[in-house]
Amino acid sequence: MTYTDTTSSLTAHPGWLRRAEAWLDSKGKGAWIAAMVLGFIFFWPVGLALLFYMIWSKRMFGCSKRKHANHFKSGFSAMRPSGNSAFDSYKEETLRRLEDEQQQFEEFLKRLRDARDKAEFDQFMEDRATKAKTVETEDA
Repeated sequence: MTYTDTTSSLTAHPGWLRRAEAWLDSKGKGAWIAAMVLGFIFFWPVGLALLFYMIWSKRMFGCSKRKHANHFKSGFSAMRPSGNSAFDSYKEETLRRLEDEQQQFEEFLKRLRDARDKAEFDQFMEDRATKAKTVETEDA
């Protein structure tokens, strides 16, 4: 995976909450208020959560859309080129190595889960066989 592939995949799928936040920000304060009212109508904890979020993030009291849009984009500033080719190649190699390590770690965790599942299944089958032998000896 190249640097541009990583950048485009991160910005293309930042998560449904961030996408919803960005969409509501693009529509303005009215969209936030409408979402909050609908949240109260359909399931009041959602409306309450949106109200608290709007107050906490200062969306309720006239914060500009531009400020939040820049804040959203700043989360991906590590993926932009710095202008220093040596540093950029080092950063790209480090990110590639970290991605490989993450993939290896996820594979390791999968093997651990598979081994645990097999051990639990083997224990279940052993217990089942023991119970079956106990029932046969009691019947005889």
